[in-house]
Order: sequence, then structure tokens, then C-alpha cells
Amino acid sequence: MDMTPKEYQQYVEQKAKKSPLAKDMALAFAVGGLICVLGQAIQAGWMAAGLGKEDAGTATSCTLVLLSALLTGLNLYNKIAQFGGAGTLVPITGFANAVVSPAIDFKSEGAVTGMAAKMFLVAGPVIVFGTLASVLYGVVLMLTGG
Repeated sequence: MDMTPKEYQQYVEQKAKKSPLAKDMALAFAVGGLICVLGQAIQAGWMAAGLGKEDAGTATSCTLVLLSALLTGLNLYNKIAQFGGAGTLVPITGFANAVVSPAIDFKSEGAVTGMAAKMFLVAGPVIVFGTLASVLYGVVLMLTGG
């Protein structure tokens, strides 16, 4: 069966399951919000334990990364992501998931050539472009006297 690209696109659109956009957005908002509320609760716990605000923020980030990595390893983060969609991309937890998932997927290829080499497959470009954007932003601030 020969199809032109336009005919194929129409065929795909016809067969594709329609996404309930409003529901997806509401779930993403709710799940992302719950992750943020959890972060605030963890920070309040660290502050109640005697840490200052800055140190509690650092401890909260570390705790969220640890929880995200643990949930990814137990295959629970993926289940939360299937339910909450983009809400699980809250920067620090989503980043930890993006580092741990490929490490788990490629561990059978060995510690160095599998797990270590593939660990930053998804997160690597984020690090590179994030660093580049930070440098460019810093240069702009320096040149404008900001």
C-alpha cells in the first residue's frame, strides 16, 4: 500500500487515540503541586530539626533526589508519571529520574560501558544546555551591569 506523507499523516490522525487534554493538564497540575508540597514539608522538617533556611533547602534538594531515585529504582516513579504525566517533570525529581532510569535500563551492559556511559543519555543535554544558558545569562548581566 503506497501512501503519500500527507495521506499517512491523515491515517495516523484518524487512528490515534484522542488525548483528554483538560484531564491531563489537571492531573499534571495536581501531581506537580503535590511534589512541590512534599518538598515544602520536607524543608519544614529539616528546619524544625534545626537547620537554617539555606541548609534546609540544600537538604531538601538532596532528599527529593534520593526519594526520586529510590522510587525510580522501585519502578514507582514511572507509575506516578503514567498517572500525572508532565507533573512529574518538576525539575529536581524529574532530573533525578532522567539520570537513574537509563542507568537501570543499561546495567546489563556492564558498570562502565552500560550504566555509567548511558546514565546521562537523557540528562546530559539538559546539563550542557543549562550550563550554556547560565554562562550566556551571566555574560549578558555582566555587559549590562545588572
